[in-house]
Amino acid sequence: MTRKNKRKATDEVKLEMTPMIDVVFQLLIFFIVTLKQEDILSQLDVMRPMGEFVPVETRVEPITITVSAEGFIFLGQAVTERGLSDNLSRQIKYNKDTTVIIKCTADSPHSLLVRALDICKRNGINSIAVFSL
Repeated sequence: MTRKNKRKATDEVKLEMTPMIDVVFQLLIFFIVTLKQEDILSQLDVMRPMGEFVPVETRVEPITITVSAEGFIFLGQAVTERGLSDNLSRQIKYNKDTTVIIKCTADSPHSLLVRALDICKRNGINSIAVFSL
């Protein structure tokens, strides 16, 4: 007795997609992992812009002036307007691009700050920062 399986006309053949998707993802992962990528950036022939690099040895510390109710304090010593101008002109001789930081105390009059800014301008200082304490 031989048995024959007869398909009914209503049965359709189904193609399962889940195993196919699994195989495709495994192949994709395999090719991504085994792909040898070249360093693209090292092969580019590009002229890169050169920034202004100042070596650490030539960097100058900023000059700090403290403006208080009593007057000006330069390098920890009280000075007059004339003394401040003389000290700044001596400091600027060594480096024209020196930054001056002016620190104002809470009780300092605004007129002293304006005088300090005028002294800096007269000595050719263009880089000035003002802070209040």
